[in-house]
Amino acid sequence: MTTRRAIPTLVAWLALALTMAACNGPTATATDAVDTGISGTATAGPVCPVEKNPPDPSCAPRPIVGATIVIRDGAGAQVAVAISRADGTYFAALPPGAYVVDPQPVQGLMGTAAKQPATVTSGSITDVPLDYDTGIR
Repeated sequence: MTTRRAIPTLVAWLALALTMAACNGPTATATDAVDTGISGTATAGPVCPVEKNPPDPSCAPRPIVGATIVIRDGAGAQVAVAISRADGTYFAALPPGAYVVDPQPVQGLMGTAAKQPATVTSGSITDVPLDYDTGIR
């Protein structure tokens, strides 16, 4: 009879041990977090034909949705592609290193934002804003 009582107790202890182990979960590592890369906002301007002082808030540069931003390494090889979101922001997770942000033409805009060098350091996100030209003068 002692054996019958020991099995439920053993099962209960095993269940408790498994539950406690599951609560701790896997240990996060630095590679799990997106803590390095390049981000920015793609905007188009000017929006109004005449700039005023003080500036008219309705004439602020507008965010670009769907802009393709190619990230290249020092040799010019494509290492990442980011697409700007509805608010114009983009992000590419990248390891530390030297890169070139290469914005691609956007349909409906006269000018493409200029290529820009960017250096990503460990544990940081490098901000690279992109300014496209609407052609409004």
